[in-house]
Amino acid sequence: MDEIVRRYLQRQGPVLCLDIGSGSQNVLLACPDLGCDNWPRFVLPSPARTLAGRIRQLTQKGADIWLYGRNMGGEFASAVKEHAAAGLKVYSTREASRSLNDDPDQVEKLGVRFSEIPPLGAVPVKLADYSSSYWAAFLRMAELPAPRQVLASVQDHGLHPKDNRAGRMQTWMDLIAVDLVPSHWIYTQAPDNLTRLRALQQSTGGPVADTAIAALLGLLGAPEILERSFRQGITLINAGNSHIVAALVYRGEMRAFYEHHTVMRTKEDLEKDLHEFRLGWLPAELVQASGGHGTAYAPPCADAGGYEPTFIIGPQRDRFHGLGSFVAPFGDMLLAGCFGLLWGMAHCDNI
Repeated sequence: MDEIVRRYLQRQGPVLCLDIGSGSQNVLLACPDLGCDNWPRFVLPSPARTLAGRIRQLTQKGADIWLYGRNMGGEFASAVKEHAAAGLKVYSTREASRSLNDDPDQVEKLGVRFSEIPPLGAVPVKLADYSSSYWAAFLRMAELPAPRQVLASVQDHGLHPKDNRAGRMQTWMDLIAVDLVPSHWIYTQAPDNLTRLRALQQSTGGPVADTAIAALLGLLGAPEILERSFRQGITLINAGNSHIVAALVYRGEMRAFYEHHTVMRTKEDLEKDLHEFRLGWLPAELVQASGGHGTAYAPPCADAGGYEPTFIIGPQRDRFHGLGSFVAPFGDMLLAGCFGLLWGMAHCDNI
């Protein structure tokens, strides 16, 4: 990490960085008194995955459950469906139910009944992407220092009653219209419509970002990649377990954004999409028609060239071998999002 990050840590003290995905959460504890290579790091099951296991245990015991707490990742929904299908009752508060769907009618179709107080005999199951007591105990048991700040990222489709995918792309378009510097896309105050990020921020008390932005910042934080973007436009790709995100970057600025579902894109599909994307010819509606989220563009920049140098990270990157250079920012590809959160916060006014 560079001098700007070092000074940031000297001011802040230890910083806990969490990049929370659908199946796992990547964790970095940045300590001002250690070199970057010696910072403690972990790859753990995601909170939603752990929660699904807890619900399945209660299904086996034949216990009714009551979901309460905050909006969080909804990857435990299959466990809820299994619980209801087993003839057991599932209750939830309105707030917790947002983890399953923003539409109460859709939540009820899963077999969930609303209750703001714990029904008699139902086992309370707390929902949260972040638990301060869990992390305090985890770090204490590992004899690691308590963080002075928590930086965290999750994917948030946002509250968009008509269409979540179109709404998510509108979020990127709104950001691009205001500011092209991606480090400024870390929220010190999450917008009202980003309900999962707001819930996460209420739990952590610190800045939050979408996982897509954290990953892209992790790539830009690598000096050789950022410097390349000042010579010519580049393409950055994060091939995640659930989503593929690509960005066109020139001089450290986000010029365009693309998002699709990983399982829906073959190597040939993505290669074709990227060709059109780099030319500015891939409309959001076409991506959405194939099952993806869409695209968002800043005004064209002729000086950027064709954005051909391409850098790829992500746990599913082997699916797209040959479309670009595989890289591991700061020597750890899985922790790119964590490094991105830290680098982005330290550099928010320095790109």
